[in-house]
Order: sequence, then structure tokens, then C-alpha cells
Amino acid sequence: MSTTFRTRRQFAATPDAVFAAMADAGRIARWWGPAGFSNRIAEFDFRPGGRWVFEMIGPDGTVYPNESEFTVIETGRRLVLRHVCQPHFQLTITLQPVDGGTLLLWEQAFDDAAVAAALQHIVEPANEQNLDRLAAELATG
Repeated sequence: MSTTFRTRRQFAATPDAVFAAMADAGRIARWWGPAGFSNRIAEFDFRPGGRWVFEMIGPDGTVYPNESEFTVIETGRRLVLRHVCQPHFQLTITLQPVDGGTLLLWEQAFDDAAVAAALQHIVEPANEQNLDRLAAELATG
């Protein structure tokens, strides 16, 4: 079994517009996470080496602490972050200009194959819901 989950989505927005929705704490708080989740951001230091500390709040009120480090930021092109709390993974988001907008490539690579296998049933639909929410954010921006 692969430890990496991949998805892609085309958006009717420029790469810079898609990137802007990832680079702003207020905007990312509106769309990050699966359907029904909200976010409380404690720190959002959007620079290579910067920390992103936040809580995702599930529809039932369960709080999920998260901490990531931004490792690569290429404006309008690529964002790489390292999830430094459990479960450990690296997320790479690549933006490619295409006719009519942007193709977003989402690659989430878990460190541990057993963890990836246990979370697959959650991660795959959650990543799609995340991109649904990003599409809604881009439409209303």
C-alpha cells in the first residue's frame, strides 16, 4: 500500500488567485478541512520555516490540534508543508496554469505506512471535501 494520497482539481481561477486563498490566514480558516469543520488559527507565519498552529473543530465539537511547518513557498506555483504533530506527513500542493484556470495537484505523503492504511478511509474523502471548500472560497473570495 502506498503511503501517499494524490488528488487533482481544476479551478476556474488563476494560479495566483488559488495561491492567495492558501496564503491568507483568514481565508484558509474558511476552507481548510473536511465538510462541516471549522478552524481556530493560533499562529500562521507564512514563510519558509514558519509555523502554522491551529485547531480543527469537527461537526460534533471534537477539537483536533494541528501544527505544521511551511517548508517551500513558491508564490503562485507550489506550497509544501510538514505536519509536525501526529500523524506525520508532508503535503505538497502544486499549481499549474491551464486553459480556463488552474490545475491543482495535491500530494499527501505519510511517514508511516500503517498510519496511512488506517487513515485512508478518512483522508481520501476529506481531501476531496477540502478542495470542494477551496472551490467555494474561490467563488466567493
